[in-house]
Amino acid sequence: MNRRLFSLAVVWLTTRAAMLWLLAHDSARLLGRGSVAREVWRLYFNWYETLSRGAFPAHDKLWQYPPGAGAVLLAPGLLPGLTYFQAFVVLTLAADALIALMLARAGTRPGRSLGGAALWVCALPLLLHVPLARYDVQVTAFAVISLLTMSRSPRVGGVFAALGGLVKVWPALVLLGVPKGRATRSVWTWAAAAGTLVFGIFAGLFSNPLAFARQQGNRGIQIESLGGTALSLATHAGWPGRARYRYGAVELVGPHVSAVATASLALTAVAFTLLVLWRVRARRWTEATPYDAALCAVLLFTVTSRVISPQYMIWLIGLAAVCLTSRHTVQRPVAALVVAASAVSAVAYPTLYRDVMGCTWTGCLLMLLRNGLLTTAAVLSLTRLWRSTRPLLTKTRPMTEPRSSSGRLPHRALSPR
Repeated sequence: MNRRLFSLAVVWLTTRAAMLWLLAHDSARLLGRGSVAREVWRLYFNWYETLSRGAFPAHDKLWQYPPGAGAVLLAPGLLPGLTYFQAFVVLTLAADALIALMLARAGTRPGRSLGGAALWVCALPLLLHVPLARYDVQVTAFAVISLLTMSRSPRVGGVFAALGGLVKVWPALVLLGVPKGRATRSVWTWAAAAGTLVFGIFAGLFSNPLAFARQQGNRGIQIESLGGTALSLATHAGWPGRARYRYGAVELVGPHVSAVATASLALTAVAFTLLVLWRVRARRWTEATPYDAALCAVLLFTVTSRVISPQYMIWLIGLAAVCLTSRHTVQRPVAALVVAASAVSAVAYPTLYRDVMGCTWTGCLLMLLRNGLLTTAAVLSLTRLWRSTRPLLTKTRPMTEPRSSSGRLPHRALSPR
């Protein structure tokens, strides 16, 4: 066991050093020509300056995040002697290491597996240097901690889910798979209380805490979403739309885009309905069911979203890793599909993103492959989750033995068992 943990530590150090090297050479053509790192030193830093003055960037169309994101973006300012960019990367690596440690600790318990830690350590670098220049690693840390602590301390699990939800909404979905009964009441009560309290603090300290909702509602169809893939392919059949940078992403504009956006929202509603129906009808829970349900829920909301940014894959890798800490998980094939989709996603962005934006056949086929893998993973995840929580069918022996016409029990031939 110690040798395996040592090997994981060596792989983590080696791969993270490689990711830092890629980030340092971010200006290279195949690494995005500086677009990856620019998110931190320009956009995040501008928000940091606004937040430092006690206000959320309400008039910035790119601000689409709940108030908890403000705390994450302010945190680099607490590290002395470093630039904002350097401090942000240091904190991201610290969150990455914390996730790896939590997964390793969970994997060393009796009946558990180090597969989850191995997945996180080895799969995250497939996204190249993107994870180091986005705050999604920090968000994923909240969800991972919530899931891994929930069985031993529902209160702590609920609090971390609420904190993660205040940073980027989706970590609140990890509460979906909590076992019914007392555990659900405890986790959801503490999550609601913590969320209300922390939101109240942000509302008291900062102005415009709900500004993000208005900007989020104005978003269209991002070019990397499922709907965006369909519209990109439609350009080769004569659709006159085009790609444009709007609301912090490359979106497609043109005829029928609003209809596609409406269809995406409708699919999200269907996904939510299916998840609620699953929870109502679920009868069996294992230690892995909360993990499996969290991965399934985030997958469904991801594939039906109007936006599937490259950093979304960080969430899915983290949740798949939590699933693999348990030997009872039913999501192993889903985790493999997530890893494959992550590798394809890195080719699409930043390597060949010009092809994606230009809706070339190369870009379209890349996104078709990536989103096809994610859609297959979502359907498979829901199917396996649903089947794993159905009641077991048990065969019952008859209460009385059949009797012959004479009223005696029939003779049985002895046979070896």
